[in-house]
Amino acid sequence: MRRVVVTGIGAVSSVGMGVKAFAQALKDGVSGVSEIRSFDTTGFASNKGCEVQGFEPEQWMQRVEPGTLGRSAQFAVAAAKMAVADAGVDPRELSSSRCGVSIGTTDGESQVIDKLTEQAVRSGYASIDYELTRQVPSHRLSFAIARELDLRGGAVTIPTACSAGNYAIGYAYDSIVLGDTNFMLCGGADSICRKTFAGFYRLGTIAPEVCQPFDAHRKGILTGEGAGVLLLESLDSALARGAKIYAEVLGYGLTCDADHMVAPNRASIARCIRLAHQNAGVQAQDIDYICAHGTGTVANDITEAGAIHEVFGDGKPPVSSIKSMIGHTMGAASALASIACAVAIKDGFIPPTINHRETDPNCNLDCVPNHSRKASLRVVQNNGFAFGGNNAITIYAHYDR
Repeated sequence: MRRVVVTGIGAVSSVGMGVKAFAQALKDGVSGVSEIRSFDTTGFASNKGCEVQGFEPEQWMQRVEPGTLGRSAQFAVAAAKMAVADAGVDPRELSSSRCGVSIGTTDGESQVIDKLTEQAVRSGYASIDYELTRQVPSHRLSFAIARELDLRGGAVTIPTACSAGNYAIGYAYDSIVLGDTNFMLCGGADSICRKTFAGFYRLGTIAPEVCQPFDAHRKGILTGEGAGVLLLESLDSALARGAKIYAEVLGYGLTCDADHMVAPNRASIARCIRLAHQNAGVQAQDIDYICAHGTGTVANDITEAGAIHEVFGDGKPPVSSIKSMIGHTMGAASALASIACAVAIKDGFIPPTINHRETDPNCNLDCVPNHSRKASLRVVQNNGFAFGGNNAITIYAHYDR
């Protein structure tokens, strides 16, 4: 079995573009909250979200016409191009070798679906722009990356909602470990949309102003958007080309609650944590930091905290949620959180949970309130949970040459 490392990172987020800007924003506890401009929020009691500002897809695409892609695929391609550039690898080498793509998502091209729905509702199905329907299939997120970079190693899109980024990273890890590919571009992408916002709003889980994970005064999530893509390769390959290494991927765990569509299951999450530890070859006491799913809803935070208590007991490590800064980016969430883990290991810090006033006693976690913390991190855990009970946890470690 080959060891797998992270050598390139691309981030498209509401707090910064590219790994350097994203990492600095995490250190500084920057908030990406703004008024939503992507769709009309008239009629809703709140209008806040975490949108990507100033994104210019033409800057990142040469082989693919940006106008043929939806916003999510544009994000994915941009993040992939960033990751390749950050890794310092010649794109021609990726094209000529076995480099694959695995991208996770919740809604795929959600803004396109919004537009098509509006056309049908306002003017009937005959008014639908059928050219626009070409952008809908979620497989185009990974296909667009493969086409832009001329990659031949296979491309899959994994639509397991808010844990999809971790699922895609796990798929990429297996592909390299088993020798099926030499490199993998993996992560997740989603764009903010009316459909998802309205759905969470009807559930009563949209926060009016800010997201406050694990806080006694939390009021719910803020929807966000973006993409996170990591370039993974075998350790032997990275060492041979003298690549910088952010972190080593030790393994992952997957479970499905098979219980309830939207309510999280504590026992299943605890089982997923233990499985991730087992597959990564670590013990609970080895984990120095947990990058939480941490949505800011009452039920999810208490359930996640309960599972952490069950597995770690009194030896709980610090736990923080970057959703307090970038909102819930759906299919990109655990991918951007994986990036947070990698840069935290490399740069020696723990990202904060901002907007914090008072820790909920039912959570009882050290959630690194409001300010990042210097730390020497050896092993970190990234939690990702999703509707349908799809749980995915990835484990990363500091690499010593």
